[in-house]
Amino acid sequence: MAQTYDLTKGNVTKVVIKFFFPLFFTNLLQQLYNIADTIIVGKGISDNALAAVGNMSSLTFLIIGFSMGLSNGFSVSTAINYGAKNYNKLRRALASSIKLCIFITVILTGLSIFFLKDILLLLKTDTKIMKDSLTYGYIIFGGLFTTIAYNMCAFTLRSLGDSKTPLIAIIASTIINISLNYITIFVFGMGVEGAALATIISQIVSALICFNKLRKIEILQLTKEDFKTDLSLYLELFRNGLPMALMNSITAVGCMVVQYFVNELGVAYTTAYTACSKYINLFMQPGCTAGFAMSSFTSQNYGAGEYGRIKEGLFVCLKIALIAYVTLGSIMILFPEALAKIMLSTPEPIKLATQFLPICGSMIIFVDCLFVFRSGCQAMGRPFIPMVSGTVEMVMRIATIMLLVDRIAFRATAFAECAAWFSALVLNLICFIVILRKAIKSSEQSDKGTDTFDYYNSSTEKEKNYGRT
Repeated sequence: MAQTYDLTKGNVTKVVIKFFFPLFFTNLLQQLYNIADTIIVGKGISDNALAAVGNMSSLTFLIIGFSMGLSNGFSVSTAINYGAKNYNKLRRALASSIKLCIFITVILTGLSIFFLKDILLLLKTDTKIMKDSLTYGYIIFGGLFTTIAYNMCAFTLRSLGDSKTPLIAIIASTIINISLNYITIFVFGMGVEGAALATIISQIVSALICFNKLRKIEILQLTKEDFKTDLSLYLELFRNGLPMALMNSITAVGCMVVQYFVNELGVAYTTAYTACSKYINLFMQPGCTAGFAMSSFTSQNYGAGEYGRIKEGLFVCLKIALIAYVTLGSIMILFPEALAKIMLSTPEPIKLATQFLPICGSMIIFVDCLFVFRSGCQAMGRPFIPMVSGTVEMVMRIATIMLLVDRIAFRATAFAECAAWFSALVLNLICFIVILRKAIKSSEQSDKGTDTFDYYNSSTEKEKNYGRT
């Protein structure tokens, strides 16, 4: 049987770093094959095709980000129950998560396909790229089940301390994705539909690899009994998952508003914004990964009542974020033109990208630290705080772009990102400190060390077991 990994024991730095690196390479590979998609589409088809794919990014984030938030939130319950050694409830929570994900997949697929054209029109999508945007969107949203399946399996594995299997899945997925992209575009001349199909097929492979590992884990052997409807458990899962999903969607709305203003400026601006967004997503990966590591590490230790370890884990993750900022932020500041020329072919988008990248590079530390503190709040069963911070992000992003776009044009998009990052960071940082201090104080006041503040541990103590009851 496959093993799980207990993050509540051992040297904190070693445990976090050991968990971090496979997860980092997983996320890095995901971004690299997204960039490979961009390069192949931009160089193999045209800059307009690249603009069409990029024009879909904020809408894709709205839909896929919602499903990712749910999967991530559901996995918090898995990690907390695993840390508390409550395996009976862990299995029931996983079974309920599977049922909810199937239902949500059907709803999201139908809605995204039905309203796709209307939303692209609302975003003022240029007629030059409308056809390609629709083609790409219909295929990606039609295969949404593959993305949700992978996220559900990968987040569950990470909640159990396994960051290696998702890495193996993404390595295979990346090889398949890049190969199929090259074949469909350069050999068969399929256009953007080739890039979309390559993405779907590669995600099927990654989902199957993760699922195969999950079915071998002894404590996750599900029975019909585990799939019985339990409304209280559904509510508990939604209490974690829905706020995270809404946070991602609210953030995506802010990005869509920025996309609206960018599209109004012209296709060259849309193309430049697409390339810049790819680089931002790539260079924030160490901070994003530190956040994922913080989430799994915190959830397990919160379930086990090991609050001191959470504090130690926080400092390790923040050090990772700082190193990433010094290294990658410097590249964005010093070599913006070289970065732009990797993806872009024409002078105007390249010039625009060189305005954007140094601004975000100097302030990317804000989003790196945001990932860490936000994930910590989520992992301690407080998902509403990140959801509120998502609203703050949206407001700041929209307010900044509206205030500055007429004055400084394309650079306003960079300042909108930075303003959103900083405002959300402040809120999550303060809330994380308050929650952790409260948990530590409650633990110190209890003779048994049980945190009455934690609804996971206080409500189902009788269910704790090391096998089935």
